Amino acid sequence: MSIQQISAPQAAQALEEDKEVVYLDVRTVSEYFAGHPKSALNIPVVLPNPATGQMTPNPECLPTVEGNLPKDARIIVGCMSGVRSQFAADLMERAGYQQVSNMQGGFAGTRDPQGRVVVQGWRDSGLPVESGDGGVSGYEALLKKVKH
Repeated sequence: MSIQQISAPQAAQALEEDKEVVYLDVRTVSEYFAGHPKSALNIPVVLPNPATGQMTPNPECLPTVEGNLPKDARIIVGCMSGVRSQFAADLMERAGYQQVSNMQGGFAGTRDPQGRVVVQGWRDSGLPVESGDGGVSGYEALLKKVKH
């Protein structure tokens, strides 16, 4: 199976039409805090390594997803530009999730080497954005549900 690719407007339409659809933001907590689609869940797929400053896979990502979302949930995965979300969607599909879509362009859009937007993201499409920790939708709250 291959992951379905959808645009930000298609993702927004799916979320509007079906309240059961989940938007999973796999960016870091600080990226999510700065701005995210309304009602998005935040479970980072990679985290900064304090020792090196490099991004490393988050070992808690898949267990946190599995502890919060059933395998038959309809999930749209998004990140900043669409790369990390594709990685997360592939990971989830291998774990048995059947209805996973990758949102191309992510939150901020995909850019070419000259910095021009080649795929508009959520923010640039003028879709609803909120900021803050997301409360029960934030990573800390979702992680606690799994590690209680």
